[in-house]
Amino acid sequence: MQTDALNPLEKRTAISLSLVFALRMLGLFMIMPVFAIYGQDLVGYSPMWVGLAIGAYGLTQALLQIPAGMLSDKFGRRPIIYIGLLIFALGSLVAAFSESVYGVTFGRALQGAGAIASAVLALAADVTREEQRPKAMGMIGVSIGIAFAISMVAGPLLAPLIGLKGLFMITACGALTGIAIVHFMVPHIVSKAPRGETVAIPALLGKLAKDPQLLRLNLGIFTLHMTLTAMFIALPLQLQTMQLAAQNHWHLYLPALLLSFLFMIPMLIVAAKKEKNRQFYLFAILLMATSLLLMAFAEHSLAMMFLCILLYFTAFNFLEASLPAFISMLSPAGAKGSAMGIYSTYQFLGAFFGGILGGVSYKLLGNSGLFLFLASLMLIWFFISWGMHNPSKIRTHTLTASIKDEHHATQLTERLIELEGVLEVVIIIEEQTVYIKVNNKIFTLQTAKQILVKAEQKYV
Repeated sequence: MQTDALNPLEKRTAISLSLVFALRMLGLFMIMPVFAIYGQDLVGYSPMWVGLAIGAYGLTQALLQIPAGMLSDKFGRRPIIYIGLLIFALGSLVAAFSESVYGVTFGRALQGAGAIASAVLALAADVTREEQRPKAMGMIGVSIGIAFAISMVAGPLLAPLIGLKGLFMITACGALTGIAIVHFMVPHIVSKAPRGETVAIPALLGKLAKDPQLLRLNLGIFTLHMTLTAMFIALPLQLQTMQLAAQNHWHLYLPALLLSFLFMIPMLIVAAKKEKNRQFYLFAILLMATSLLLMAFAEHSLAMMFLCILLYFTAFNFLEASLPAFISMLSPAGAKGSAMGIYSTYQFLGAFFGGILGGVSYKLLGNSGLFLFLASLMLIWFFISWGMHNPSKIRTHTLTASIKDEHHATQLTERLIELEGVLEVVIIIEEQTVYIKVNNKIFTLQTAKQILVKAEQKYV
């Protein structure tokens, strides 16, 4: 079997689960650019409730993300995914048939309760080999970015034709389609990746939550999604006051998103090749701060607003793609699943608090004041991130080994830790798994594999 590319089984899994993720995120994002405008006919409409309705899914998602992953480890990935998508569809229907902003908010919270992200990622890990797992995860990550781009265009394009009710109905259909995709397209195999790679382990959460490097990244994703949610409370209304009809907002969003991808991809490539991840990361934060600052003064020029949106989306897409990779690189050996669980919790909490922050700030400060406030938050994020380590060289390898007992594990650990480039070794006897955190530039994976093979032969 080739090890340098996804095999047909892995490719099918990655594509199908990417579709499931994209359909779900499309439903969550599609409402963002239009709700502040088309929700004005709902009973109880106010900037505060606009923010709560947009961000409500974040609270329930944050609370249930880690528990859902643990349940999938106990009861199986598919049952948890099916239940989560059914809850998501139910929440979409509740929002669709609500005539008040309160009902829509409850529906959005119910959508978030279908927290399947960790179970989907764990299922992807189960079906892929260790050396191909990052590619599968990368495809799922790309699908989220594509879903975001489509939603920014589809929302303003469809809302004048089918209204908010129609958007939520499409979302419900997408969730049901996701169930069919998982059932008919994802291979039914009996396999389970090591727990440390996939789901949160309760005993590790406290330690990881205090890790300075991971905490910087967690605060980063919190700020990123808080800013995104808050911004879309003000931006659609700002464009409307600039005489751009709501059904034409996509005329700005679409070219800005397409160009942002063209700018973002070279940034990712250069950052990785030149080992400048930290520098580009800090630059992207400043770029986002600049875009928000300019938005505060662009109220009389659509051309200037287009430039601001372009800068914002370029920075957002770069940071959204980079942060999960940095978490994976900097998390302790054998703790990636737990680190990603905490990261996802911060991400969804950011969306929830962004709704509250945006609603209150818009009411007190207006459009320009909100943009200035968000720009100041980005500068705070920049200074918090200044002490971040450059993650360019760090990787964690997960290897399977036949480990007889604790003495055997200790001997293996001592031999592996002496290899050039090895930073940390963790062996889980119960899972027959070895986690090796390394400097990938000077570490030779084949040497580690040879040690494991020889050690197994010696104990036969």
